[in-house]
Amino acid sequence: MNRVMIVDDEPGVLNSLKRALRGESWVLMTYSDPEEALNVAAKEVISLVISDYRMPQMDGVTFLKEFKAIQPESFRMVLSGQADMAAVLSAINEAEIYRFVTKPWNNDDLKISIDTALKHRDILMENQRLADLVRKQQIQLDYQKTELDRLETECPGITQVNWDSDGCIILNDKD
Repeated sequence: MNRVMIVDDEPGVLNSLKRALRGESWVLMTYSDPEEALNVAAKEVISLVISDYRMPQMDGVTFLKEFKAIQPESFRMVLSGQADMAAVLSAINEAEIYRFVTKPWNNDDLKISIDTALKHRDILMENQRLADLVRKQQIQLDYQKTELDRLETECPGITQVNWDSDGCIILNDKD
């Protein structure tokens, strides 16, 4: 199950987000302290983290960069009432955020953004799993081809199979 972590220093914002996102298909985790959130991220897999941009202990970009170092495959979003272009570009370039959401947010738009991010992440994770599987299978195929080449070198013709029209293996060409 996907876990969504929200980090914001304002308890009222966290409570509003909890109400807005109640009953969704993901597990919602909220933190007012970015250090505590990073400690949790070191122990639990988080699919998506949403951070306030301006927090007294640590700004959102710094938090998300540190979070990315712990969990690079997690998606990251910024939630902020300060939507100046320099902040947006800094978040995109430094923390590689998926989306920048402005305060006040629209509950439906936020839910759609979260759902879209989680689906996108799930697709990327599945693609990674499949690519790893293909690499593993290619290594196995390469090993088998090397072994067949070795056998053919030692005993020419050993890897060749003769079939008759019924699909039976011909063991002796004289018959």
